[in-house]
Amino acid sequence: MRQDAQAGPTLLQPDGWPRPRGYANGVAARGRVLFVSGQVGWDPVSERMIETDFAGQTRQALENVLAVLRSGGAGPEHVTRLTWYVADLEPYRAARPAIGTAFRSLFGGHFPAMSVIQVAALLDPGALVEIEATAVVPD
Repeated sequence: MRQDAQAGPTLLQPDGWPRPRGYANGVAARGRVLFVSGQVGWDPVSERMIETDFAGQTRQALENVLAVLRSGGAGPEHVTRLTWYVADLEPYRAARPAIGTAFRSLFGGHFPAMSVIQVAALLDPGALVEIEATAVVPD
């Protein structure tokens, strides 16, 4: 847990709680806030899905999130929260090992606060997951 908010986000871990795997219970940060709208696993130029499986779409959606963050001067280490929207939780659960591998390859050991929410449908046809992000770049 980083304690210096000037250096970046501080993970919040209540005493006595087991450490979560793959996410943080909470994050505190100070600085310029960036909000990234929901990104899906499509090629951002052609706006076509390039992957049909859940893990592949997740990797591409995360890459798209990071591209938007880079355009705002941020990186994965600045992400304080990710919200994942999925149309079906079962493919997410089945792909968790591959999702974890993809996530670590893109975010390293940085695990922000996260939520996964099942929704009735996603706007983009063929999308299996949509991910939005909040990031804070320190002052």
